[in-house]
Amino acid sequence: MKILTCTTPRELIYGEASQPELKKDHAIIRIRRIGICGTDLHAFEGTQPFFSYPRVLGHELSGELVAADGAPGFEVGEAVTFIPYFNCGKCIACRTGKPNCCVNIAVCGVHVDGGMVEYLQVPSASLLHGEGLSFDALALVEPLAIGAHGVRRAGVMPGEFVAVIGAGPIGLGIMEFARIAGAEVIAVDINSRRLQFCKDKLSIRHTINAAAENPEAALQTITHGDFPTVVIDATGSQRAINDGFRYLAHGGRYVLVGLQRGEITVAHPEFHKREATLMSSRNATKEDFRHVMDAMRKGLVDPTHYITHTVKFDAVAREFASWLDPANGVVKAMVQL
Repeated sequence: MKILTCTTPRELIYGEASQPELKKDHAIIRIRRIGICGTDLHAFEGTQPFFSYPRVLGHELSGELVAADGAPGFEVGEAVTFIPYFNCGKCIACRTGKPNCCVNIAVCGVHVDGGMVEYLQVPSASLLHGEGLSFDALALVEPLAIGAHGVRRAGVMPGEFVAVIGAGPIGLGIMEFARIAGAEVIAVDINSRRLQFCKDKLSIRHTINAAAENPEAALQTITHGDFPTVVIDATGSQRAINDGFRYLAHGGRYVLVGLQRGEITVAHPEFHKREATLMSSRNATKEDFRHVMDAMRKGLVDPTHYITHTVKFDAVAREFASWLDPANGVVKAMVQL
């Protein structure tokens, strides 16, 4: 089978590999779609934490089930996706229902080789039925589940103001599921094109261009002087994360979905006087995946909004670098096999 490997930063090389042989309690998927996410782009750039080279990228995946062991209820030939965070099932996180932050986690395409292949073997326990969704939609479940998980971590309530910093694919998913939870969503970014996308495609009424206006003043105006009770960062920018503390209402919750390498800096008195809550949000759980798929089936989320670029597998190495350029307007590049 054909395989695409990121050998070093900014180098993708096609090669050949043997098709996987079925192992106990595993399944083999013929990959049909690969969504390109920020993790892949940052790995290509050389800025992704928890990463080593060479690595086969890709964890936003869907395909056809071609073989399975220990997967009752699944049938060969059906459309599937899977949860790409392979957990140990034994550590403190797994034992307390948080396999998404397993101590020994192996994320497909990050800690272990991922889905830029024709056939991929995964644990059978990670499989999810396609339930009538298209391959494109199924490949988008994982990034949207990250957004859904962040919203669930925040405990978003109907009617409250939620500021989402960063209008990339993960941020957009956060906005969608905050809206579904009944929140009044405020999109904050420095890319006017992305903010227009929020208005046109996601019906986000409040947008703030942090490069063109004072975000604090704008947030205060929108929230009638209160500031947002929930702030969620989806930028992975150290400066944006540090700035986000200033946007938070007294008694509010700040959730970090974005990830960066440096240290967080906060004025302790400002944080303390708010009695604010700071939390991280990592990956997603089966509950979040099912929530996303249910929202898709009900028409609450339209996955076609996200796919702005489509490319065949043979062209990925040639096109990949262009997806880093904001001028190209990429929201989600989808690879077809």
